[in-house]
Amino acid sequence: MASGGKKTARQGGPRSAARLAVVQAFYQLLMADDKDVAKVAAEYIEHRLGAEIEGDQYVEADAGLFDDVLKGAWSRQEEWNALIADHLSSGWTLERIDKILLAVLNAGCYELAARVDVPTAVIINEYVDVTHGFYENSEASFVNSILDKIAKKLRS
Repeated sequence: MASGGKKTARQGGPRSAARLAVVQAFYQLLMADDKDVAKVAAEYIEHRLGAEIEGDQYVEADAGLFDDVLKGAWSRQEEWNALIADHLSSGWTLERIDKILLAVLNAGCYELAARVDVPTAVIINEYVDVTHGFYENSEASFVNSILDKIAKKLRS
């Protein structure tokens, strides 16, 4: 908390907040019995983006970017998972990758393929930053490496 008892806002802009929310919503879909992406997207847009949660005031997220990336990443996850699997080190499988990391990588793949208006470095850096919110450096390095390899394939 900031001085005077006021709660402080999370750092990052609306696009960064949208990407973090995409990863959270994608993870929720992976773990849930109900895989209705439209329902989850609407729930996040109506009740979570920019909300105060557990005492933290979150930055208002870019709802359009959130909706596009979540639905695009979710609907094409078989394609993204195949692409991710192609770039894993020998002996690694998708099943060994934590679900949060799969969510990060799927969202990153979608943006690299579909959001050509966003520079490659911005996409990779944003998802590395999201990864830092959940893990230490080795996982962030892993995300950086995989997304960099995929970017070279998708944006060559």
